[in-house]
Amino acid sequence: MSKKIVTTDKAPAAIGPYSQAVVHRGTAYLSGQIPIDPVTGQVVEGGIEAQTERVLENLKGLLEACGATLADVLKVTVYLRDLGEFASMNEVFARYFAQDPPARATIEAARLPRDVRIEVDAIAAVPD
Repeated sequence: MSKKIVTTDKAPAAIGPYSQAVVHRGTAYLSGQIPIDPVTGQVVEGGIEAQTERVLENLKGLLEACGATLADVLKVTVYLRDLGEFASMNEVFARYFAQDPPARATIEAARLPRDVRIEVDAIAAVPD
């Protein structure tokens, strides 16, 4: 069974030698999403709450293109520029994953692409 490369205009386009997502054997592997508006190509204005919301909306769009939803997410990794913003990020995260949230790791990163506050990648089950 070969891998399927997934692309969508509901998430920022890949800007390097990587795919937005790859589906293989019923599992979707989503590349890290940063708070770029896929329509304008610009980083969203605002603090960690606005940036977290944009990242999760990008993930939703990418999951849809894979044939999945947020409910199908198994694991995410959250990269924060400042772990002091964890509580604010977590409030937004809780709205998107209100029931049966995925496994998660949160890491403070010295620097993220385009100097954003947050990046999130995900692994999800793709329903049959």
